[in-house]
Formats: sequence, C-alpha cells, structure tokens
Amino acid sequence: MHLTRFTDYGLRTLIYLALAPEKLAMIAEISQAYQISENHMTKVVHRLGQAGLIDTIRGRNGGIRLARAADQIGIGDVVRALEPEMALAECQGAGSCAIRGACRLESILDEALAAMLAVLDRYTLADVASPQHAALRRRLGYESLLPPAGG
Repeated sequence: MHLTRFTDYGLRTLIYLALAPEKLAMIAEISQAYQISENHMTKVVHRLGQAGLIDTIRGRNGGIRLARAADQIGIGDVVRALEPEMALAECQGAGSCAIRGACRLESILDEALAAMLAVLDRYTLADVASPQHAALRRRLGYESLLPPAGG
C-alpha cells in the first residue's frame, strides 16, 4: 500500500504541531518548513480540522494546534481519517473484478490491510514527534524553541 501525498502531508503537519504544542502555527510556516504548496497545505489543514485532529483558530492572532495531546492521537486513526480509499486492489473497493468472489485474493488483502492498520494503531503522534526530538525540531526550523544546552 502507498499512502497518498495528502495523508503524508497530514502526518507531517501533525508532527510539526506536536513539536511545539503550546504554539499556534500558521499554514504558511508549515508549508515553508516542508516546502509544500500553501494551497495544498490549506486543504490538508481543513481536513485535519474536520477530522477533529487539530483546532483552527481564526482571526488576527489565529493559527492551528493539535486538538488533543500527541499521545492521544493514534497514527492509525490519522491514516483512516485522511486516506480516501484504503483498498489495496480493485476487488476490495467499489471496483469490479471478473473473478471477484471466486478467488481468495480479496480476503488475503483484507487481512494484510488489517495487519498494517493494527501496527499503526500501536503508535501515537507522541511516538513519532515530541518537543524532546531536538534533531527533528532543528530540521523544521524550531531552533529558537529548543531548550538551552544542558537543560
């Protein structure tokens, strides 16, 4: 299975927000950090908001932030919320197949998808990113928010 770029960007957005949960982030800064189109990022943020994964605050002092703590956001839940079609092959989805029902491929692929999601369900956003991930923070331009050396 290959996650869509949309889901990838959604996960990256959540990682960015998890690195400084006390800070309101702007779409423009996340777009710049990942070198992703601001227009595309706006769509991603909209969907994350609809899924209840982030809070969006409008207005002059607005921005976005995680809707709940990173350890309460499951990676499997994020993938389910953002992936439009989870089928690994045409026979799993709404598509048609000339041998559908006559072979076991559909049930095998269903099992494989369930196994992948079960692995993702074992992890949370906090497992992927937290304010303590200094290298990740540096890579995304959070240097000014890093704790001083030795503390």
